[in-house]
Amino acid sequence: MTRTLYVGNLPWNTSTEDISEFFRGYGEVYSSRIITDRETGRSRGFGFVEVSDEDAERMAQELNGKEFGGRPLTVNEAKPKQGPE
Repeated sequence: MTRTLYVGNLPWNTSTEDISEFFRGYGEVYSSRIITDRETGRSRGFGFVEVSDEDAERMAQELNGKEFGGRPLTVNEAKPKQGPE
């Protein structure tokens, strides 16, 4: 099983490969994605990393506040996407 972690406060030039490589130092990573602006294609400064279920909680605790690219990351378990009500 996998879980998805929200990763915020990313430097604007971060690639999906950068964030995957960084997280692999702390556990198993299945995929990552950086959220971009639809019009400009520029990073919005956050993304998601899909990790193994057994590593997720520990990774969130260890990496929340950890410096990446000169900025402290915000890492926590991603909330399910809410649709319009």
